[in-house]
Amino acid sequence: MTKPPPPRVWLFDLDNTLHDASQASLPHINRGMTEFIVRELGVSEPEADALRRHYWLRYGATLLGLVRHHGVDPHEFLHAAHDFDVAALLRAERGLALLFARLPGRKVLLTNAATRYARDVVRALAIHRHLGAVYAIETMRVHGSFRPKPSRPMLRHMLARERVAPGRAILVEDSLPNLRAARAVGYRTVLVTGHSRRRVARVSYVGLRLRSVRELPRALSRLRR
Repeated sequence: MTKPPPPRVWLFDLDNTLHDASQASLPHINRGMTEFIVRELGVSEPEADALRRHYWLRYGATLLGLVRHHGVDPHEFLHAAHDFDVAALLRAERGLALLFARLPGRKVLLTNAATRYARDVVRALAIHRHLGAVYAIETMRVHGSFRPKPSRPMLRHMLARERVAPGRAILVEDSLPNLRAARAVGYRTVLVTGHSRRRVARVSYVGLRLRSVRELPRALSRLRR
């Protein structure tokens, strides 16, 4: 008798994947980061905003640059960046809880956002009871150092942590750099484009391209290995 394949593990990004963060929550987060940098580093607001953007582009997370180059307290930074009413700013499609209930396989969250913010968002989306784990930036460490997405060592570590074979792990994301790194270490990849305000190139490391995560159940047969 042929053994059934091991179950899939779905790793979902949060902002601009499960909800539209661009118009509401992300501006608040960016403002909080910039104000923190102004206070902590004693620079002007334009300089702080430029530094925030620079570290985000270089490392995938502003936090990593601030910790690495300025020795800031990561917990103070994350608190300052996410100190607002998450539910009041949430912009999301209906039906995500039903999707998560019906989608076969284990579902986990893998986000560069802070833990408290991530948990508040998934509760507001009513998908928290369908998640096997929430991996936020505080938990993304390799050998004691922060390694947020798109860190390949962290993504490999996540496969071991979830005890999932490459090819059975699927990263669902809006970020091409994160998907490229995941594909390089063996993940299958799904790009969500619906919340993007820009044209997104078609690339070989994306196994499936969707406008919304709600399209996943109907599109599974098109997901490339």
